[in-house]
Amino acid sequence: MADEALGYLIRQLETGWQLASYHLDGLTTEECLWRPAQVGLHVHRTADGTWRADWPEHEGYEIGPPSIAWVTWHFGFWWSMALDHSFGPAKLAREDMVWPGSAEAVREWLGGLQRQWRTALEPLTDDDLRSSQRTRWPFQDRPFGDIVAWANVELIKNAAELGYARFLHAVRTNKTL
Repeated sequence: MADEALGYLIRQLETGWQLASYHLDGLTTEECLWRPAQVGLHVHRTADGTWRADWPEHEGYEIGPPSIAWVTWHFGFWWSMALDHSFGPAKLAREDMVWPGSAEAVREWLGGLQRQWRTALEPLTDDDLRSSQRTRWPFQDRPFGDIVAWANVELIKNAAELGYARFLHAVRTNKTL
């Protein structure tokens, strides 16, 4: 079967996106800005009105749990970087990435990135996946299929983080429990 590996990866992408969409549907800006603990990664509005995300110096547990806003920023960060560095000019940096400011804008942003990523992947062949020509971020000198597989794992991981945080928010704000 021609380009069999790409088919597996795209089906995995679709499964991950279904999970992410489930948790993004109905998400509110209030949920996004809620912090599950006093410490943890979050987004902050700057004087010019943009939202900037915290960046950890390490990934130890003591940094605390991220807010939903940060998790959704992280979705957009890595997907934007992967698109730009694999299919674009490779000029995008973390500092260029801002949080969109509302749950509705998050859904639009992430939905657009998912469509761009899928559209970019669809014409690839299994030879393209074996080649390292497009592999520039987050690692180099590896087959591009490794980037696609990594992106699928990131998508599923971030979807799970988003869902878990939404469960915590729902329990914490439900006064009848």
